[in-house]
Amino acid sequence: MTKLEIKGDWNIIQGKLKQKWAKLTDDDLRFVEGKQDELIGRIQKRTGEAREAVEKALHETSASCCCK
Repeated sequence: MTKLEIKGDWNIIQGKLKQKWAKLTDDDLRFVEGKQDELIGRIQKRTGEAREAVEKALHETSASCCCK
């Protein structure tokens, strides 16, 4: 998988997460490798969802859209 494919996949995931939780902003979804916990924490803070629910949504979103 090339960097361009990974970037495209992440853009799809971001869009799906924004559809699920409209309160998320682009800043909330800025993702840097190794910062998964920070991303989950930002989503939790913004949405009020439990960590398990956020992790499940992230997994389902990434599995359903792209990750080959």
